[in-house]
Amino acid sequence: MPPEGGARYWHPLADSAGRIQCDLCPRHCRPRPGQRGFCFVRRNTGGQMELTTYGRSSGFAVDPMEKKPLNHVLPGSTVFSFGTAGCNLACQFCQNWDLSAAREMDRLMAFAEPSEIAAAAAAAGCRAVAYTYNDPVIFAEYAIDTAAACRELGLLNVAVTAGYIEGQGRADLFGAMDAANIDLKAFSPEFYRRLTGARLEAVLDTLCYVVKETPVWVEITTLLIPGHNDSEAELDGLTSWIADQLGPDVPLHFTAFHPAHRLTNTPRTPLATLLRARTMALANGLRYVYTGNVADPATSTTYCPGCGSALVERDWFTVLRCRLGPDGTCPDCGQAVPGRWG
Repeated sequence: MPPEGGARYWHPLADSAGRIQCDLCPRHCRPRPGQRGFCFVRRNTGGQMELTTYGRSSGFAVDPMEKKPLNHVLPGSTVFSFGTAGCNLACQFCQNWDLSAAREMDRLMAFAEPSEIAAAAAAAGCRAVAYTYNDPVIFAEYAIDTAAACRELGLLNVAVTAGYIEGQGRADLFGAMDAANIDLKAFSPEFYRRLTGARLEAVLDTLCYVVKETPVWVEITTLLIPGHNDSEAELDGLTSWIADQLGPDVPLHFTAFHPAHRLTNTPRTPLATLLRARTMALANGLRYVYTGNVADPATSTTYCPGCGSALVERDWFTVLRCRLGPDGTCPDCGQAVPGRWG
């Protein structure tokens, strides 16, 4: 294991410039000594990769699990949330752009070792720790070490991520997690290239890997942006792909966009758009489809796919009633509902 601040996913390059290559995400940045990668937080320091945000956080909060959003993980529980700064995507619509696009290390106000985060989460009565606000991919070593400390105290680990990661780093990060909400920002390679600076194929590969090859519980979020990723053709393709490739039991959250960062002239997402997308997803075979960033309890509720009973009723992030037992079965018909309920 490298010393504190040392990164694990890189290798030196045989060139006279002293460059090294980051192997954590598909960008494969090759910084020279003193240079940083695209994410800004991984730097070539004397021929070694340094994670400059290790042990440094932009702040901490106690959130409802439903805010991540994770609707099939310990309903009504609280989660200790933290993040750092920087990102390996460049989303023009980022809702946390002040952190993800940060280029000032003074945004990182809190110093905390992994064991201190785990202890603070337990002291706050939380059931889990969430690696969120900015993408845990770029602070993977810090997240993995913190996750190990959390597991020693019986806490779950939750990643909120865009899934732009590959190789050993991907295996290690998700190997440390119990649940994840992964953004599928669109189903168009052009959208990803133009509005995020990333590649759709890499995200699809991560989704397939985590769902099919790990025990991590996965939910997906798609932020619907008017005029950019909300056409019927794209929604049909996205929801059909999830049902066919990942299975009907992966929950999908359609959330409403509000003007932010570089898309301030794009209007908010109407509720009707979210409802149309949800109807299409259900018609394409998905069983658990939710809306977010809007007040609509009916589409925030978890229903039994067998008899249609309301099992977990929600209003925004508040659980009003949960009728599921620890084994996740419907009390009316006995249908099993997948998730992490206990």
